[in-house]
Amino acid sequence: MELAFYIAGAVAVLSTVLMLTRLHLVHALLYLIVSLLGVAVVFYVLGAAFVAALEIIIYAGAIMVLFIFVVMMLNLSGPAAEMEKRWLTPGIWTGPVVLASILIIEVLYLVRGSSTGIAGGGVEPKQVGIALFGPYIIGVELASMLLLAGLVGAYHLGHRKVEKPEIQHDADTHEGRAVAGGDLVLAGADRSARTP
Repeated sequence: MELAFYIAGAVAVLSTVLMLTRLHLVHALLYLIVSLLGVAVVFYVLGAAFVAALEIIIYAGAIMVLFIFVVMMLNLSGPAAEMEKRWLTPGIWTGPVVLASILIIEVLYLVRGSSTGIAGGGVEPKQVGIALFGPYIIGVELASMLLLAGLVGAYHLGHRKVEKPEIQHDADTHEGRAVAGGDLVLAGADRSARTP
């Protein structure tokens, strides 16, 4: 059991380091997903199967989909799409696939053994809920506000302003009004003024 813990921890640390050192965003996202899966396996080995499932569902699932949507929102132009096609070569999948397959083999081994983990006892969902919405309610609310701020920031970064054509006036507009006897209102003046 301790060997499974160390293997999952090593995969999580290695994929996190690889995520930090990648220059392309798509590559970094792939390694971040593997890192989150490695942390989920560590939780499972420690006896917190419910927290491991939440790690996979919330972080590796929902939040990573949100990150991918942000990348898609920010890269709407043609050159960016062409650049992403060049980034997505078959070779970039090698590292994440190897690390994820190590985790899959480890999870299959752990499930076949059906042991409760190193900690000895499992954590019930009711205990997690009582802890999260009891003494840690402020942390949960701050995390939700942080996620909301990230979502609003991503929207504003990805929002494209529609260019409106400028209305061009003739240069002699003021002279034409003056000749026709029209009144002009000068900026900052309280009264209309006759132009000569």
